Amino acid sequence: MNPPAGETGPRPEAAGTPDSSGAARRFRALPLDGAMVSAAPLAPQATLAFVESPVQLLNVLEWAYSDVQRARRAGGPEATAPQDLTVVVLSPHDPMTRGQLRRMAELARDEGVIVRWEDARGGAGAPIKTIGGLRGPLRRAARIVIGDPFSRYVQLLLTLTRAKDLVVVDDGTATMEFISQLAKGEPLVRWHRRGSRGPRDLVFAPVSATARRRLTPGDKRRVEVFSSMPVEPPAGVTITANDFAWTRARFGPPRLTGGTDLVGTSLVETGVVDLERYLEAVGSLTRAHGATRYFAHRRESTEKLSRIAHEVGLEIVRPDLPLELIARRGPIGHTIVSFPSTVVHTLPLALVGTGVEVAVCDVDPAWLTSNASPRAQGFLSGVTGTARDVRRLNSGPTAGSSQPRDAAPPRDPAPPRDPPPPRDPAPPRDPAPPRDPAPPANPGPPAAPVAAS
Repeated sequence: MNPPAGETGPRPEAAGTPDSSGAARRFRALPLDGAMVSAAPLAPQATLAFVESPVQLLNVLEWAYSDVQRARRAGGPEATAPQDLTVVVLSPHDPMTRGQLRRMAELARDEGVIVRWEDARGGAGAPIKTIGGLRGPLRRAARIVIGDPFSRYVQLLLTLTRAKDLVVVDDGTATMEFISQLAKGEPLVRWHRRGSRGPRDLVFAPVSATARRRLTPGDKRRVEVFSSMPVEPPAGVTITANDFAWTRARFGPPRLTGGTDLVGTSLVETGVVDLERYLEAVGSLTRAHGATRYFAHRRESTEKLSRIAHEVGLEIVRPDLPLELIARRGPIGHTIVSFPSTVVHTLPLALVGTGVEVAVCDVDPAWLTSNASPRAQGFLSGVTGTARDVRRLNSGPTAGSSQPRDAAPPRDPAPPRDPPPPRDPAPPRDPAPPRDPAPPANPGPPAAPVAAS
């Protein structure tokens, strides 16, 4: 097959992905740089997906893989035919999120998916330009896939589509809240938001209401939720289980280390958990389980990570791919300890059969800030309580403790020093071609994925 227009040579392959032969590819790929990407055409009767985070893009790939496998089992043609899937990346501001999205975009590209990168938040006129450029594709698309039904950007785009087939792929634990609110007929509001709606919410309310109607199934509208979360489908909604089959088919199994890894969370950054309480909990878990590495959430602040490295003594790892892929490629600890988050549901699926144990530490009510939503404790308890194939840990002696945070010595006592820079974990076991350096800050052709950066 000839390379697409604008592409002058062979494309590098990502580690763990199929080779570049035509038989190994299901979709046509376009380059990820310049106007060629933004101008990527949308085929008639096509599927148009909108993503704003790396996990959403991962789950679009999982959904597309599942869709094809279901069609093959039914004896019919491939559900997502060549050139029919276009992923539109509504790029956020956060540099860590943008970096992971570039890596995920490269994996999508190596699967043959058309990727259209939009600097949707690149200035005052960016939303108008983005929406104007997507108006035509939205009108022509037969199926719309979204990763965040709470996103105002996505809600606005949903008001412009005529598609009768809508798919919501996992955006982590927020999917549980979306299903609950959809079933109860409630407005779509994120679980960690507190208080009454402000002026902007009131102005946007009609758009949000229209989007919610678009996400409600009817006689002429099909709604599917593709999720690894334990959710009960509302009337008319089809729930399809996400078992991370694409991830398991493409990567691993991982090499296991002899240690324990901690998984970070952005509960401090979202104003739910107090910083000092969180640092106490991290120190307590480190000492109790002999943890050596801390996999940072992409939204965690540099200041907090510096304190974890300096005061607790953990090695900070900033993954450049979703943790499900990092863990599957390895090396990874024989035990992974997390606070309530999406990964306590997804990692057991991605790592099934590998011997890795996933444990979850409850959030003690004493850790919550005064600004935390009244729903926060119940929601977090639900995330933990519904997790399958994980070991439950209580919040430990730090909850409500009056001891100073440094009362217990760190795991490896050391003289005061500057916090170490984040380091890459060892390379994956399976052979892979040399990897390119990290991509520049502006969206461009993503470098080949690495285990962490």
